[in-house]
Amino acid sequence: MLTKPIEMKDKRNIYKLLGVELKNVSKEKVLDKIIKNIESSRTFCHIVSVNPENLVIANSNRIFRKIVETAQIQIIDGVGVVIAGRMNNLKLEKITGVDLMNDLIELASRMRLRVLLIGGKDNLALKLADCYSVKYSKAKFIGIEGIKDIKKPSKKEEKGISSIVTAYKPHLVFVAFGSPHQEIWIERHKNIFKKTVVMGVGGSFDLLSGRIARAPKAVRKLGFEWFFRLLIEPWRWRRQLRLIKFSYLVLKEKWKNS
Repeated sequence: MLTKPIEMKDKRNIYKLLGVELKNVSKEKVLDKIIKNIESSRTFCHIVSVNPENLVIANSNRIFRKIVETAQIQIIDGVGVVIAGRMNNLKLEKITGVDLMNDLIELASRMRLRVLLIGGKDNLALKLADCYSVKYSKAKFIGIEGIKDIKKPSKKEEKGISSIVTAYKPHLVFVAFGSPHQEIWIERHKNIFKKTVVMGVGGSFDLLSGRIARAPKAVRKLGFEWFFRLLIEPWRWRRQLRLIKFSYLVLKEKWKNS
């Protein structure tokens, strides 16, 4: 059940959905916090995207739930979460992860930042970094595959990433290992990202590189980007089963607490 918003010192609205504490923050405040972190504090800042699939996982996975709840920045990335909010008279702002990443890449260009891309298939991080280096020449980009199998990372792969981060000192890091693996990995390695803004971006590399077509803007605005992705990537149907489970759990919780 979604609880009533609680006013915090930083003016964020706090509520719970499926037993997971979430924060409703505007995109403007998210970007402002990131800029302040880069310009002054330079501390570890983990950005976590919250969507129906992640909430279903967090509902039964305590480790992942804690990561979601304690993340320095949460973004509501999923029309299902927004709809669940409306059912409880809350207007939540949807911030798509791929759009935020794109905004941060443009921010990197304006602020002349160092950016590290990790993950993706077929050296996609390296290819995307090369494209960004041409398009946003004021910023610096490095792309690495990092880990071939996130479920079985080797010590050599871990050490390689650590060495690159230590030498490069990136301001922004985007990790594409898929959720919840990327968020868990980021949290377990936050010691090497002490002065970095780190974001798990799932399949954003595919969309931003053009390897996979993104839904038209009108489709995205209606909240059916997930369906568009399913049409061009039918193998994703198994993942979409979590949307059904999410709907069931939300309705069950609302009925239980009504």
